[in-house]
Order: sequence, then C-alpha cells, then structure tokens
Amino acid sequence: MKYCLLLCLTLFVTPMVFAQETIAYKSVVDSLYREDQFYLGVTYNLLNNKPSGVSQNSFSSGIHFGIIRDMPINTRRNKAIGVGLGVSLNAYNHNLLISKTNNTTTFSVLDNDDTDYSKNKFYTYVIELPIEFRWRTSTPTEYDFWRIYTGFKLGYQFANDTKYKGSPEDFRLNNVDAFNELQYGLTLSAGYITWNFHLYYGLNTLFDDAQINNENLDVSEIKIGIMFYIL
Repeated sequence: MKYCLLLCLTLFVTPMVFAQETIAYKSVVDSLYREDQFYLGVTYNLLNNKPSGVSQNSFSSGIHFGIIRDMPINTRRNKAIGVGLGVSLNAYNHNLLISKTNNTTTFSVLDNDDTDYSKNKFYTYVIELPIEFRWRTSTPTEYDFWRIYTGFKLGYQFANDTKYKGSPEDFRLNNVDAFNELQYGLTLSAGYITWNFHLYYGLNTLFDDAQINNENLDVSEIKIGIMFYIL
C-alpha cells in the first residue's frame, strides 16, 4: 500500500513540476535584447551630377551586406546606436568611356550613333563602416515592428575595374587610379518587419581629380533599394 501511495504521489507531482518549469521558462523575457545585427541590401545605383552627354543605360545594381553592433541607449531599448562593418559590390552601366593613353587615364563620352559597343561599365568594391541612429517600435516580445534608421556611411574602395566591349577593340582595366578610394555619404532605412526602403546619398565625388572636356568630373553616387535586417 505504501508503494502504491508513493507511486500515485510521484505521478501527481511530476507533471506539476514540469508545468511550473515550463511556465517559468516561458515567463523569462530578454530585457537586454538587441535588434538587427546583420544586414543585406540590393540597390539601384545612380550617377549624380553627370556632365552633359553622359547617361546611364541598362540596370546598374549594388549588393551590400555586413554586420552591425546594436547598442541601445534608453531603458525601453527602442533607440540605439549601430556601428558596423560590411562589403559593397557595385556595377554601373553608362556611356562614359574610361580608357588609358600612355599610362594616363582619360574620360570621354561614347556617341551611340558613331560607336558600336555592347558593354561599357565599371565595378567598385568597397569596405563599408555604417554608423546609424536607430528608432523602432520593438519590445522584448514583439518582433513585428516599424523602424527608421538614419546615419552616415564611410567606405574604402579597395578595388575597381572597367569593361568595354565594342569597336575598335575590347579591353578591361583593373584598379584605375582615377577612382576616389574614400567614399562617404548619408543613409536612411525605413520600413516594417522584413521590407525596408533604403537610400544612400554620396557626399563626395566618385572620381579623384578627373576631367572630361576640360571640366571637372564631379560625379557622385545615389543608391536606392531595399534593405533586409536579420537578428
């Protein structure tokens, strides 16, 4: 009889213990949570301040990815500073011919009526340092929220190359010294849950001390697209 009572007591108490543990586990809330530690973006790239006659053609794209350290600055943790490190790969299709003559980089405008070519583009590869002020409506238990992130992005262009396919001959240039290695600009990301509008507005020129038709080539970048944030 004693063993029967002990068995019944065990069968009765054990589920209560596990139930209490489950309730206790579910009630734990991460009061020190952080948001959006990784980012992945796709953009349409525009050349700003183009000189007369220069135009873009086809689709100019960019891919951006990296990691950001999210550092909340208030008790609710819906405001934060984000500092990160990432990589940006960019392509530009255009009619601005970048070539070399006697080891000197020259710029000219391709005339579609006079020159037969199928490709003329350049690529840039940039290490990025984004710095953001972050506002969001998230809570420790709410993962569907609005966000507005504004900031500044500093970039170091560690490589570039150009490709030309057409008459009189095809050619490719690597690491053209006319490109400005230092790039920086303002950023804005805003959206709900997964989908976020993203804007980058370059504050300095893409080329360093470059001229076309005796005029300074003060072209800068504007990137418009979508940014995905991942915890």
